[in-house]
Parts: sequence; C-alpha cells; structure tokens
Amino acid sequence: MTLDLQHARRALAAVGLSLTCFSSTALAQATAADYRVRETFNVGDTVYVRALTVEKNTMWVGTSAGVHEIDLATRKPRNTFTRADGLANEYVFAVGIDSQGYKWFGTNAGGASRYKDGKWKTYFPMHGLADYWIYSYANDKDGNLWIGTWAGVNHFNVKTGEFKKYVKELINEWVYGLDVDAKGRAWFATEGGVSMFDGKTWKSWTHKDGLGAPNADQLPASSNTGLGTRSRHDLTTMEHGQPTYNPNYSFAMHIDPQGNAWVGTWGGGVARFDGKTWTNYNSKDGLVGNIVYSIAQDKQGVFWFGTDKGVSRFDGKKWQSYTTKEGLLDSHVYTIAATDNGDIWVGTRRGVAIIGK
Repeated sequence: MTLDLQHARRALAAVGLSLTCFSSTALAQATAADYRVRETFNVGDTVYVRALTVEKNTMWVGTSAGVHEIDLATRKPRNTFTRADGLANEYVFAVGIDSQGYKWFGTNAGGASRYKDGKWKTYFPMHGLADYWIYSYANDKDGNLWIGTWAGVNHFNVKTGEFKKYVKELINEWVYGLDVDAKGRAWFATEGGVSMFDGKTWKSWTHKDGLGAPNADQLPASSNTGLGTRSRHDLTTMEHGQPTYNPNYSFAMHIDPQGNAWVGTWGGGVARFDGKTWTNYNSKDGLVGNIVYSIAQDKQGVFWFGTDKGVSRFDGKKWQSYTTKEGLLDSHVYTIAATDNGDIWVGTRRGVAIIGK
C-alpha cells in the first residue's frame, strides 16, 4: 500500500501487518541465514523515512511527510501527525523520547516540536535551540536531553527547561549523530570528525587519527559540505554518477555495551574506537556499502548498518547483506531500529522494510 502525501492518515490507517513473536531461546540461536526481508510497507514514492525510534510497544516513524505512531504488536497506526496537528514542519529527521515521556520531533528547518498527551510545544533558536535543523537526540545519565543540530549541540535540562549550547567546542558544528556512554560521556558524529564531552573537557578525532577506512577505490572527494558557510546543503553522496569520499563526514554514532564507539562515515565505512585505537570496516571486509547512514545493535549484540547500498549484519565475525534484491524498497538506508522481539526495522525512501526470522 502506498501513502499519498495528501491522504497519509487514511491510507496508513488501512495498513495491517502481522506480528510473529520469538522466544529468547530462538533469538539466541538465530544466525544470519535465519533473517530475511519479511515485510514492507510504503509511505509514498517521493517520501523518505528518516527516523525510527522504539518506545516500549510503539514504533515512531519520522518521514518527510510527517510522523506515524505504529503499534508494534498489531502493525496498525495509532496516529499520524502533520503540521495541522502541531508539527512545526512535516519533514522529520529525528525522533527522541526524553526521561519524562515527551516525544521530540527534530525537523528540517522547523525547529524541535515536543509532544505528550495531545499537547504540543515547539522550540526555535529564540527559545535557546541551537538551530532550526535538528538531526539527533540522546538522553544522558541524569535524564536530560542532548540535541544535535546543524549549528552545534544543545543540552536540555528537562526539569528547568534550560538550553545550553556548544558550538566552538566541537570539531565541527554540523552534528548528525550522537550517543551517551555508561560513563556519561556524550559522543558526537559531525561533518568534520568525532567529538566527545565528558562533562568537563572535550576531545576530537578525525581521519588523521584513524577515523574511516582509506580511499582504496580512489573515489573523488565530496564537495557537498556546509563547513565554513551558513548555506544549507543536501545529503547527496553521488557526484557525476559516482560515489564520493569524505571519511571525516560522520553520519551515525552508536556506543556498544563494552563502551566502544561505532561511527558511520561517508565513504570510509564504519569505524570502531575502543578509546585508544580506531578499527575500520568497509566493502573489502564485507560491508555492503561504504557510506554508512545508520547503526543499530540488537539484543543478541549483533550490529546492523544502514548504508548507501543496503543493510549489513555483522556478528563480530561474519557479514550478511540485504539489498533491493532481497526485498528492500530502496538502497539508501537512512535509519535502523531493533525491537525486543528480534525484528529489525529499516527506513528508506518509499517506506519501511522489516527484517526478521
């Protein structure tokens, strides 16, 4: 089923997909061969799925045409939100859930819209938000919220409503991904490398330090950058019909239970940092594509990477990839989320695919 932009609610309300539950024993025994693209549902041929965020039995789906609240148990929609309902802008790049249960929708040029129990509030730079373009959220150990924007990062105190802004401390102000480790350190994936803040001091790393695999394919350097400008740019990863390379440009950040930082780069594959050494994985190792937009880790500890050529599953030893040949709706995988029952939700242009047993 395809969701027309003008009839998103009515069309999405007709979607009904089955759910298969898995026991913990079955999950523990699952291997790469057990997984396949099991289900798909469209959101429109010109619509992009940019954010997938799990909240208990709910999947929040952020698209370029609004937000869908999906019941994970039934696959049926509970709500669809657009500008008419309270969103400042329908193009949603990020969905965050703070410690008080508020849903934060990060938009493209519309600021951050906060929602709970039918009530909305939108934050703009005039309220302390760093920028109108919002790309990521993460909760810290005290229940406060980090917000990644195209003009630095915010730390939002959920009790006082106070915003703190950091710009010059970052290696680059264009922030795409962020995560917080068990020590409370915040990690930021930016257009110019990776930065980390431990509450007192900042550290940063770039390709010169080991971030991103070498340019083995001799791809041209990407000219698509906003560094040093206030003009906005798109996320085009192709120039003159071929991929480009900028290993400092980091899209995704994920901290695993062992404290390693995993970073998705533009052309340099996925990079892992153990606090001392960077280890990079690219297509020569088994990664399906070297531009890595998104990273998720399931309950088994297996990594799932969304790339420009599909999805790769990595259990630490073996790789398995899923592309449009296996049933994905599009090659560019902008967001991935793992649910408790073992399903992997994959967001692309045109819609969502569910990878599972």
